[in-house]
Amino acid sequence: MAAIKAINSKAEVARAQAALSVNICTTRGLQDVLRTNLGPKGTMKMLVSGAGDIKLTKDGNILLHEMQIQHPTASLIAKVATAQDDITGDGTTSNVLIIGELLKQGDLYMSEVLAQNSGYDLQETLVKVQVEHSESKQPVGIDLNTGEPMVAADAGVWDNYCVKNQLLHSCTVIATNILLVDEIMRAGPY
Repeated sequence: MAAIKAINSKAEVARAQAALSVNICTTRGLQDVLRTNLGPKGTMKMLVSGAGDIKLTKDGNILLHEMQIQHPTASLIAKVATAQDDITGDGTTSNVLIIGELLKQGDLYMSEVLAQNSGYDLQETLVKVQVEHSESKQPVGIDLNTGEPMVAADAGVWDNYCVKNQLLHSCTVIATNILLVDEIMRAGPY
């Protein structure tokens, strides 16, 4: 990381877990925006350009083309989904929803897989963690070197899994509130 900072002092450097969390959060936000478009009962979105032009659509391809996506992962997902539409003529929204769901499911099993990959018996390790947590009444994690439970604060770990999960949930809620305009359309006169 120091090498990156030496080349560009303004570069943002994130650890693998933090980068993964941001990528999953971004994908879930994009998924939440397009989820309501799916199917014949999908809701319309109102897009307002910088010049004030208004466009109503529920076509995922148009939405992805018109949205100014800055995040690299979200941009890549948008390119994949619009390529699907360019080739087959449909499937943009479905493609985004499938990618988002895959990342969401991967996030759910991440801690389980980490315990399994550490080489320790998953069930035994989880029981030890539960016992340690009930005794100490503090957040408990797994020391991957020994396989034993450890109090997270003693090891200098301040963001536990619940905090990260809440962060991911909050990101999608915030992104949904910023990007969705369905409520505004419903509240206005027709």
